[in-house]
Amino acid sequence: MHTVVCIKQVPDSAQIRVHPVTNTIMRQGVPTIINPYDLFALEAALELRDKFGGEITVLTMGPPSAEESLRKALTFGANRAVLLTDRSFAGSDTLATSYALACAIRNIGKEYGPPDVVFTGKQTIDGDTAQVGPGIAKRLGVQQLTYVSTIKALDFKERTIDAERRCEGGVQVLRSKLPCLISMLEASNQIRRGAMIDALRAARASIVKWSAQTAGVDDMGKCGLRGSPTVVKRVFAPSARAEKATWVEAAEQPAQALIDAMFKRNPTLETELAQLARGTSSAQTSGATLTLVSRV
Repeated sequence: MHTVVCIKQVPDSAQIRVHPVTNTIMRQGVPTIINPYDLFALEAALELRDKFGGEITVLTMGPPSAEESLRKALTFGANRAVLLTDRSFAGSDTLATSYALACAIRNIGKEYGPPDVVFTGKQTIDGDTAQVGPGIAKRLGVQQLTYVSTIKALDFKERTIDAERRCEGGVQVLRSKLPCLISMLEASNQIRRGAMIDALRAARASIVKWSAQTAGVDDMGKCGLRGSPTVVKRVFAPSARAEKATWVEAAEQPAQALIDAMFKRNPTLETELAQLARGTSSAQTSGATLTLVSRV
């Protein structure tokens, strides 16, 4: 069985900086880590390999420094790592990123065998869009199973996989034909501790490095800023509330205490609500920020 796991080296979210002109993330001097959601995808691939054998190829797109994250993935037990790096990829949004990664996955299929499953994390902590995984699936023409919490079964003879995914109002159990793309949810598993032999192998491993041309990217107009229709108009930190919250302490009947505090803070609120109830006024009630503390 051959699985491809897409990971991303992301800046530590506590130290992210944004370029004031281009509104893109500035990675220089910012500590980087493997996107935490991608570790759940990697562990899911490792568990499938434990059961069915085969190989795991880890793929990332990024600057040369992303090699560090790939070596970290090798310490957990992945068989090989591919770094897709080219200056023409700089500034890629999710559309351009999914195009470049899909081209690289096709090339991986030619070099190391077609993947049965492509794994991604549900999203990244720097973009938080959850769009790259589905974008890859669309470009590869494979079924996508998103927000998967459990891989329940895999049948090589029938070429099917059963997965449990989270959805609004509950969970779904889905069956898909292979190959497919699966995006894993957080807390779906726990990444293992790598063995010493894997750590030694990772330190000596040769990372496969592909440029856009080597990876089979045939339309450079779909890469980088030129291929990214998404435009960040403005980046800003939310301003602090001018008005502080009010604490309402109530050992008994906390709901009534909260209502009384709202009416006391907004003397006209009761009249406005009565007018709205009678349909004689369209006045808007003023807001109040209250925090209730109930002590029993």
